[in-house]
Amino acid sequence: MSLILFAFVVRVRDGLPLSASTDFLHNKELQERKQQLKVISKSLSSLPERGTVKGHELNIHFLSAEGVSYMTVCACSLPAATAFCFLEDLRWEFTACFDNSAVALARRPYPFLEFDSAIQKLQQHYNQKGGPSLEVTLAEVQEDLRTSPPQVLTIEDMLLTNGAANGHVEQTAASGQGQRLEPVSAPGILSLVLNIMCAALNLIRGVHLIEYTFQDDYDGLWNVVAFLLAFLCCVCQCHLYLFHTCQKKLKSFTLLTLIILCNAFLCGTNNSDFLFLQSEFKSN
Repeated sequence: MSLILFAFVVRVRDGLPLSASTDFLHNKELQERKQQLKVISKSLSSLPERGTVKGHELNIHFLSAEGVSYMTVCACSLPAATAFCFLEDLRWEFTACFDNSAVALARRPYPFLEFDSAIQKLQQHYNQKGGPSLEVTLAEVQEDLRTSPPQVLTIEDMLLTNGAANGHVEQTAASGQGQRLEPVSAPGILSLVLNIMCAALNLIRGVHLIEYTFQDDYDGLWNVVAFLLAFLCCVCQCHLYLFHTCQKKLKSFTLLTLIILCNAFLCGTNNSDFLFLQSEFKSN
């Protein structure tokens, strides 16, 4: 039986879920512990950096650092030092992939779902080898826990911190599951459609212009480059909208600037190019 069953990464200031491991088990207590993780995540800003919530067969351990909390559901038989060693390794993996600005700019729940594969790999290593994977050693974590042991908490403490009544755990968890994917807004869909249309138009005009540029002379070569560059920028903007990437705002602004420059360069030539192509089609 696996000793580390589930891992969860959240933002401390508001409990926003950032990533989680895929759960293939249907253990009743595991589902209860996952519901309790949602409650704990809402109280992290007022909790110590390290804590443990003990259960009947499964324990919850969490470690918070640099605005991100790393949480796991483990079997009670797993030593606390090994569990926190796993969380330290998980922290190293996460900080190597995502910087603080990416975490701070996250708006939707689970923006780093691609990190799931890294969690699964680390989780599998611990379940098979039972030891640390990266730079943190078990001896160092054991010494650290002796000098600064994690605070043992109860789920009732979490409920009181949240100002919730008994029985609110299930309600919170259900709403958390509904937040896993946020619906796309109408302006977002409109922006995506317009980007696709602009990309298609730029590609069509650029490709058509290539043929006549090479037939006659190379005076319009830079116009072709501008059309194709604008096409690539539109495609990149669509990618930024559909997939997570670090420094998204900076990249979006850079792409917008390039598109504006391309349009400014083509401003005086668009009409003449269009009339030229139209006359060529008529002559054919």
